[in-house]
Amino acid sequence: MVTVAILALQGAFIEHEHVLDRMGVDRFEIRQRSDLERPFDALIIPGGESTAIGKLLKDLGILSPLRDRIEKGLPVFGTCAGLIVLSKNVIGGVPSLATMDITVKRNAYGRQLGSFYTEDGFDGIGKIPMTFIRAPYIDSVGKDVEVLSEVDGRIVAARQGKQLVTAFHPELTEDLSVHRYFLEEVAGLRI
Repeated sequence: MVTVAILALQGAFIEHEHVLDRMGVDRFEIRQRSDLERPFDALIIPGGESTAIGKLLKDLGILSPLRDRIEKGLPVFGTCAGLIVLSKNVIGGVPSLATMDITVKRNAYGRQLGSFYTEDGFDGIGKIPMTFIRAPYIDSVGKDVEVLSEVDGRIVAARQGKQLVTAFHPELTEDLSVHRYFLEEVAGLRI
């Protein structure tokens, strides 16, 4: 049975739990360092406040062991703030896990009023619904990073090895395709 850990320090982790429940995937929350001792096949880092998530990762002693696991191949999916937490370079912020060779711009679409919904293409899936809330976008990518989606000329989804990031919140729609893509294509798991 596939088990997915969800970083539940802050942000929209419950919505990811609901998606995994609908998919019939076993999951649990990471709230403290001891939770890392449980076996899991993949990790989701949700949207929220990237600075708060980064500080909590450090304060709780989770940052280094999690970075080490990701660098050794743990599949990880970061949405919105999770994208920022995984980025090596952050315009307007400080890197945290810094495992993915991308440069991201925080709050790139402005404040809450800059939030929006659209439908656009995602390589390997097709046209999908996308909900952006105080979203970042990816300003540039390293040579090993594959761009999966752009909206209005801005990169909003990318993959590097077993790391997947989206600037939007796929957990806020009824569409399960991005989570399925992460688990099956990126993580190589059978669900």
